[in-house]
Amino acid sequence: MHAKKLLAYLLIILTVFLTACGGPATDSWPETGSGEHAIESGSSAEQSSQMPSDVQKSGGTLKVHFIDVGQADCILIQAPTGENMLIDAGNNDDKDTIVSYLNAQGVKKIDVLVGTHPHEDHIGSLDTVIDTFDIGKIYMPKATTTTRTFEDVLTAVGNKGLKITAAVGGTSINFSPDTKVEVLAPNSNEYKDLNNYSAVIKLIYGNVAFLFTGDAEHISETEMLAQNYNLKADILKVGHHGSNSSTTESFLAAVKPSYAVISVGKGNDYGHPHKEVLSRLFEADIEVYRTDESGTVVFTTDGEKIEVKTDKDKVEMGGNTQPTKDDITVYISKTGKKYHVEECNLLGKNKMPVKLSEAKEKGYEPCKNCKPPQ
Repeated sequence: MHAKKLLAYLLIILTVFLTACGGPATDSWPETGSGEHAIESGSSAEQSSQMPSDVQKSGGTLKVHFIDVGQADCILIQAPTGENMLIDAGNNDDKDTIVSYLNAQGVKKIDVLVGTHPHEDHIGSLDTVIDTFDIGKIYMPKATTTTRTFEDVLTAVGNKGLKITAAVGGTSINFSPDTKVEVLAPNSNEYKDLNNYSAVIKLIYGNVAFLFTGDAEHISETEMLAQNYNLKADILKVGHHGSNSSTTESFLAAVKPSYAVISVGKGNDYGHPHKEVLSRLFEADIEVYRTDESGTVVFTTDGEKIEVKTDKDKVEMGGNTQPTKDDITVYISKTGKKYHVEECNLLGKNKMPVKLSEAKEKGYEPCKNCKPPQ
């Protein structure tokens, strides 16, 4: 890396940590500092006090979308009262897919944004999500890398003057008035593998619980068991794309899910999901959904009953699983009058992704140079 680029990179990290996190850039998240820009510690007492001990249902439905982003994770949670949570945001190349999907679901604001850990297949498009949508609170574990992807996330956070709250086991997240959201991992400060820093999130609505595990491996699973957390959940997001490094027998026995979802890419180079994990799920009589086979998987619940729909179901019923033309992502600038495809050489650096329908509604015209969809 050239000296100028290295200096610029270090300045970006330092600026974001000082603005958003209240400390210098280190190999792990800085400890909680003082002042309004200090990183929020995710205190159990502090955050749990915002949560009712007995969650009262609003009478609406909760939707959880396991979005098909190939060998990556991206999960949209829509509360009955209208709040949205996004856990992870796929690879860098998934940004158009994710933005289009969120737009199609009517998402305007993401009240809670979680980056489970700083691997590219989990935070790749997090910067685009931050740039595109109104963001409430951001949660990430105290783990950093020197990758360009992680740098882009920090830059996006800093540009919007946002804070990052440390995701720590034993704390709670204030999401919506009729759901309870708990952070069950990480439970240590140092791991050799970034996967074990994964923020593990449990969401409860009524009598239905979801457990989202990121890429947490057996080390993290053992720690959660040792903490005596209530891991029981109806729906399990299988750890690490179905790798045999996760979903141990003891962990699966504690969760006892009825459904399991594996976010995985078709024909991936890792052999995910591994046969050992599939065998454990099968022997436990768990209904398994895989994004490589079924596409996007959506769970809908009223807090009692659970309904599952997939892209595969829509295809079999003759439905269209692709976004309509008006949901296609195009790009505009703050000063221009045209909309463009992303690669257009007339588009400046401050390009903003929007739905085609939104661009038309605002009076933008198609660029004659790049000839975007009309």
